[in-house]
Amino acid sequence: MNNRPHIYAPEIWNNPHPFYSTLRRDAPVSQVEPGGMWAVTRYEDVLYVLKHPQLFSSEGLRAAVQPAWLEQRNPVCDSLLMMDPPAHTRLRALISRTFSAQGVARLEPFIRSSAESIVADMLARRRVDFVESMALALPSRAMSALLGLDASLVPRFKRWADAVVSVGITPAEATQRRAELCADLDDLKHHLTQVLELRRREPGNDVVNDLLQARAQGGVVSDDELMSFLVILLIAGLETTYNLLGLCGLMLADHPELWARLKADRTLVPRFIEEVLRFHSPSQSTMRITTQETELGGVRLPKGAVLLVQFVSANRDESVFPNAHHFDLDRTGAPNLAFGQGIHFCVGAPLARLEARTAVEVLLERCDRLVREPGPVTWNVAVTTRGLAVLPLELLPVP
Repeated sequence: MNNRPHIYAPEIWNNPHPFYSTLRRDAPVSQVEPGGMWAVTRYEDVLYVLKHPQLFSSEGLRAAVQPAWLEQRNPVCDSLLMMDPPAHTRLRALISRTFSAQGVARLEPFIRSSAESIVADMLARRRVDFVESMALALPSRAMSALLGLDASLVPRFKRWADAVVSVGITPAEATQRRAELCADLDDLKHHLTQVLELRRREPGNDVVNDLLQARAQGGVVSDDELMSFLVILLIAGLETTYNLLGLCGLMLADHPELWARLKADRTLVPRFIEEVLRFHSPSQSTMRITTQETELGGVRLPKGAVLLVQFVSANRDESVFPNAHHFDLDRTGAPNLAFGQGIHFCVGAPLARLEARTAVEVLLERCDRLVREPGPVTWNVAVTTRGLAVLPLELLPVP
């Protein structure tokens, strides 16, 4: 029996920051449960891991997302998430051309129109669950447009994303859950295959068409890699944005002084988004595996050590962010690591920022204020993301 802390224990998960402050001070690279992973907690060490893929591999984690019980190929195995250079370099170059800030900017009119429609509906109802009504609805609509998926499939998106990220952590004895995951993955791949076939016959104005064009122009992309691109875009475009939007709603409702400043000066909205990303870190962590024995943060790590690289801790590192536990709209200095850094910087970052900015701007335009029902916050428990399970709000219209 060991005395390692379990990072998903309710007392840590519901308020992780005192725990990680202690680790940063006393044991910045230390083993935790589950699985005896090595938690990397200081900004400097997290950045070092992210920028040295030759020492800290993503590809070495591939077996973890392809358990023996999974009868089909997990599309994540062939994705950028599970690749190191040079394979990663080749595929990242293709996706960067189609999923850049300029690439997603063409979605801005659609996203603004969607946000306006969603806020109008919420105002008509007045009392809503912000997570369901906005945080999930807006990125789902964006993904539908971006990937060319029929809008009628939107209710399935969250289930598909949950299935992809749950495969590697589902116990072998959970037979019912395993069957559900297999069915959801089959459903996801079936519909994405249909989209690929349609775009081959009828080119459109979406990412699927861009990827097929890149392939036709000499990009070496296999069918499995094409599928993995679409799956990762769905996850990257849904999970982080879903949690980010919910956390924006929480901060706006709980801090009327922030609402007043943003209402008076909309140019501060991008700063607000960046500080929410730093302060709450909706993407909590990523994982790596050591390719050789190496030293990190004064600790000697063996080859094959699995690292949990903690953005949630790095973004509150007091040595980098003065008054780190205070939400500061005027903060300058080091960039937050909410989307990672280095070669695996999140491909969904431009879209997440665009959706969050647009949603906040529309709320400020249409609402006088947001009022949260009293009571504690309920957090989702997930492997690498953290956000609100529900957020009951009342939206008061502009007089």
